[in-house]
Amino acid sequence: MRMRFRLRNVLIVTLVVCFTPLLWLSVFSNNGTSPYEEAMQKRFADLRDRLQFAESLNRQRENDLFILRKQFNYLVDQVGSNRTSNSSAVQRVPNIQQYLNNFTGLSSQDGLFLPGILAYLPHLSGHPEFTRPRYKLSEGSRNQVSVVFGIPTIKRSSISYLSKTLHSLVDGLDQTEKADCLIVVFIAEPWDEKYVEEEGKRLKSEFPEEIKSGLIEVIAPPAGFYPNLNNLKESFGDDKQRVKWRTKQNLDFSFLMLYAKSRGVYYVQLEDDVISKSGYLSIIKSFTYQQKDNTWLLLEFSTLGFIGKLFRSADLPTVVEFFLMFYSDKPIDWLLDHLITVKVCNPEKNQAHCSRMKLGMRKRFKPSLFQHIGLKSSLDGKIQKLKDRAFGKNGLYRAHINPPAKLATSLKTYQTYTLAKAYVGETFFWSIAPTEGDIIDIILSPPIYLDKILFRTGSETHLDDRLRDASVQIQFEDEFDGRVDSSLPIKAGDRVPAQGFTIIALFDKNGLGERTLPSSTGKIKTVRIHCHSNSDNWLVVSEIMIKPREVVKV
Repeated sequence: MRMRFRLRNVLIVTLVVCFTPLLWLSVFSNNGTSPYEEAMQKRFADLRDRLQFAESLNRQRENDLFILRKQFNYLVDQVGSNRTSNSSAVQRVPNIQQYLNNFTGLSSQDGLFLPGILAYLPHLSGHPEFTRPRYKLSEGSRNQVSVVFGIPTIKRSSISYLSKTLHSLVDGLDQTEKADCLIVVFIAEPWDEKYVEEEGKRLKSEFPEEIKSGLIEVIAPPAGFYPNLNNLKESFGDDKQRVKWRTKQNLDFSFLMLYAKSRGVYYVQLEDDVISKSGYLSIIKSFTYQQKDNTWLLLEFSTLGFIGKLFRSADLPTVVEFFLMFYSDKPIDWLLDHLITVKVCNPEKNQAHCSRMKLGMRKRFKPSLFQHIGLKSSLDGKIQKLKDRAFGKNGLYRAHINPPAKLATSLKTYQTYTLAKAYVGETFFWSIAPTEGDIIDIILSPPIYLDKILFRTGSETHLDDRLRDASVQIQFEDEFDGRVDSSLPIKAGDRVPAQGFTIIALFDKNGLGERTLPSSTGKIKTVRIHCHSNSDNWLVVSEIMIKPREVVKV
């Protein structure tokens, strides 16, 4: 009897030990207001892509070592045969030197070797100098950044848009963002060395700080990289001039992508006649980290041509190789579409099925972050009035990379438009009509120093779903900090903050509540939105920005 009792106790204890973790996991996994799941998914996506980037660099190094080993073995064999042969060593040296100059030259007797760039551009054989920039302006070379922006530019007959493009890109970045990206200007004028030198000097004079810090880098390709472009076949109704232009453009983009692939985790293709939205880099990173699967090939931040197309750097070798296979056959945007078609479309299915499959490979962000401003095309004599209609729209939400926090609200969420998703920049927060006393709390974990707090309510499609009588309040980690900073509280009329909180901003008539905090402000534990009266309308929170203060290390 005692033995049965003990066995029953052991069984009960075992069940409790086994199922308690599952019970807790179930409880926490169903917490729709926690941002941890979204934050972890974004973190995993970032780590996954960085791991793929590191693996691609490792494969590149392994390939280099493999080639060098083959070359060394070949050289040893030739030296050994020299000793037993009657032929002069002087006659053999030029052959060995020519072999060593060819980076990918391998004896077919030594086994298989995958085709490389020489399979598509055989004129590069024996000329490794043709695969390196002929001109390079870089004073603070950067590597391992999050995003590399590639901007090919050419000499236009009477106008240049490049300066306006660069100013727009630079001005749209804050100091933290400037340290985490690289802008590579590719002067695609290999046969005009004088222009390349003059343009490099002009950019150095106009953007001295950006070039000195390594934010902007200027390169130009050697003329030897390009094959003879005068004997191309006309196709698709294009004359020789247009075929030559589009063929050279394919080679320009390929050179630039190969140059940039080891410099950052992601690569974004731009053109030299675009402008950007402010804060575009943070939006790009946030949208990229939101991708929960690994099946996409590119993310699109503009509807036009090849503007605003983001690739994982680890995918660039595959993309470029496809471009080089058909560089003289079709324009580059057609080739990109063909590559996606080859990857996912089943020839036994219809076009509608193919289109659905391709949507998973190229994902579109709305609204567009880049707008085309040029009128004169890089093709001489061509005028193109292309405009991205989705640019300039505020969109339904604005994304920011906010610090870790726990979220809580007394408002009732509508469908899947949760506060957690709004905080991580995945969508907007949508709730039923607020009543007096309703709150939204952002509990920073851990408490940190903040530079700016911003909440935007309402949207273009829901103009009335905004806060009109509400305040932004903060709670300090140390109550003493709240007492010593007398410049922080504002006049809020009869609105009374919650105990331990300080009112720092009121929402204006447009539904915006924001405040830039003094540098003397202490660590903040909680940021709160407090509703002071009932509302007749629902609430849309379309933007949440909790910007940490940069702490200068002494």
